[in-house]
Amino acid sequence: MGIIAWIIIGLLAGVIAKALLPGKDPGGIIITMLIGIAGGLLGGWLGKVIFKVDSIDGFFDLSTWIAAIAGSVILLVLYRVITGNRHSRRA
Repeated sequence: MGIIAWIIIGLLAGVIAKALLPGKDPGGIIITMLIGIAGGLLGGWLGKVIFKVDSIDGFFDLSTWIAAIAGSVILLVLYRVITGNRHSRRA
């Protein structure tokens, strides 16, 4: 898969992760998109390392999407933990 396909998958995975974990996040849509792209890459890497599967077979392969969404959810939770603590101290 090309870099453009990874960016598209990452953007959509970020939107899906945000839908699965609704709530107010500091950063807005740009941060959500970046988290999605990084989460897609993280999910593909974790799929290879932990489960010994090639989770980046193709754009329309279910394992690619599951890995990208899982990686995006992991990064979104980490982002909320890190920025949530900082954000709550300011208020």
